[in-house]
Amino acid sequence: MADGWEVSERVQRRGLGIVITGGTGGLGRSMAREFLLCGDRVVICGRSQARVDSALRVLRADVPDGEVYAMICDVSSPEQIPLFTAFAVSKIGIIDRWINNAGSAGLRKRPIWDLDFSDIDQTCRTNLSGSMMLCAEVLRVMLRQPVGDGEPIYHIFNMGFSLIGLRSSNTALPHRASKRAVALTSALIRDELKAARISSIGVHELSPGLVMTGLLLRDSTPGQRRFFNAVAEPADTVARALVPAIRGIRGAGGSLRYQPPILMFFRLVASLFGYRRERFFYRDGRRRATPAPRRN
Repeated sequence: MADGWEVSERVQRRGLGIVITGGTGGLGRSMAREFLLCGDRVVICGRSQARVDSALRVLRADVPDGEVYAMICDVSSPEQIPLFTAFAVSKIGIIDRWINNAGSAGLRKRPIWDLDFSDIDQTCRTNLSGSMMLCAEVLRVMLRQPVGDGEPIYHIFNMGFSLIGLRSSNTALPHRASKRAVALTSALIRDELKAARISSIGVHELSPGLVMTGLLLRDSTPGQRRFFNAVAEPADTVARALVPAIRGIRGAGGSLRYQPPILMFFRLVASLFGYRRERFFYRDGRRRATPAPRRN
């Protein structure tokens, strides 16, 4: 699990400059809170002023002495991305970690022939084009920042789908296809950095697994919710494990996972014998008012 990663001396000496897209709710906001608790400076964005304002209120209440900033940004917009990046630089200076967390699963969970073109377009632009444009923009920023002795000191994290994630997801095709393409984009950016002999920046895949958010639960069936009992985790739990690993990450790139796929498989098998049964949902799919006490 990610919480076993070593934190480098550089991270221990000072807080980091952190940017999280889609940081107004769910895992993004939970990660923002954990970074603030570590003494980092954090910038987040969201699609609406109401969500931005709400996230700032929650984060500042949770971490009163934290340094957090936010603005509206639609990551699928070529016009808004440079504005958000400039805003982040103006607030925190050096960007040490950039996390492309914003994404869309689309409006409807239907076969592709039942989807509107606008739904397909928006999903792919948010997930793939958005991640690609954000990477391009933040790379331009990071390439202007001071460099060290060859060890990557600035890091970008994308949330794409592995082949296992692709096959296990039940979302609509545009979401699965675009997320798989995001993973390929991360690998291709690493190739370009290596070819250009740029060693100061690492590009990584960030895999949080199944996180209990509205995005995961939307249109889910009772059977799928029983599956979530076994393998899904609350956003705060995942954030507490991932943030130390993100802060201490080293190397030019790779995959940072909350938990290995084999562990998810064993938990799913164990659920057939009662493991984590009715943890979040009753057998008929109804949500529990509070999660069941953890015994495993």
